[in-house]
Amino acid sequence: MKHFIFVAILVAILTVVVGFGLDAIGLMPELASLQGVVIDQLFRMHIWVISFLFALIIGFMLYSIVIFRRKKGEEGEGDHFEGNTGLEIAWTIVPLGIVLYFAFLGSTALAETRRADPNAQNITVVGQQWSWRFEYTDYGFSSDELRLPIDQQALLLLKSADVIHSFWVPEFRVKQDALPGDGMERELRVTPTKLGTYKLRCAELCGTQHAYMLADVIVMEPDQFDEWVEDQLASVSDDPVERGEVWYGQYGCQACHSIDGSDRVGPSWFGLYGKEETLADGTTLVVDDLYLHESIVEPQAKVVQGFETVLMPPTGQSMTDQQIQDVIEFIKSLGE
Repeated sequence: MKHFIFVAILVAILTVVVGFGLDAIGLMPELASLQGVVIDQLFRMHIWVISFLFALIIGFMLYSIVIFRRKKGEEGEGDHFEGNTGLEIAWTIVPLGIVLYFAFLGSTALAETRRADPNAQNITVVGQQWSWRFEYTDYGFSSDELRLPIDQQALLLLKSADVIHSFWVPEFRVKQDALPGDGMERELRVTPTKLGTYKLRCAELCGTQHAYMLADVIVMEPDQFDEWVEDQLASVSDDPVERGEVWYGQYGCQACHSIDGSDRVGPSWFGLYGKEETLADGTTLVVDDLYLHESIVEPQAKVVQGFETVLMPPTGQSMTDQQIQDVIEFIKSLGE
């Protein structure tokens, strides 16, 4: 019995040391959302269970190595045990009970992260290779950065224009995939609780520039957010070239097409209008309005030679005719 008492003390000490040690080193980034509270609580409980299991194994092992080591002059074998039915039943039932309990805690935490606020603002998040676009459907404008008022829930409707992407802000804890296809929209609720600028990352490998699929997430005071909304609504230019430059950023065109002649995965827009292009089938054409419109709406209809492996998504299908024409006017202005 004294051995079990000593081992129990050793296991308790190791559990406390490992548990507090893991908790102190900060395994998680700062918490910045209401939904993340229950997730962090569940994570911390897992840390303590892991610490106990680690201590249980290491504690018994260390104690046995030191106390029951073969002494000098001992040549015989130790006592041999065939089994212990009570112990085997215990280490089957107890872990099963713990797993079921954590399954209950996990389902409760999931329900908390999905708790709806009837006053949540609606934002459509569109992911595409390799950028994010945020459509503020309650206000009627879009942006290439996500701005949220503090302590107000946002209902994010996630969509993809091409492949599977995944919306992940580490400080918010919650994560959700954005899937391509009609009717595949996914919902994610976020209530930011700390002011600051965070980074949205794609957590699903989505192509050659996956690592650079980032966007700023800015949490603001409600009055500052309202001012920003007013500025966005008032900033729509009468100049189609300026509007086209805005769509160039918001619809992710900059991920593949440079505007200064530098190489990217798609043809540069600099000096593109009026240029003679050689297509993949060997034919040539002069870049005009009709060709640009077709390339935006049906990008695989006429592929430029040297870019056969580039699978541009049909971005134009989610743009209005006016937005497409604005982009064409912007392309015309480049290299003039």
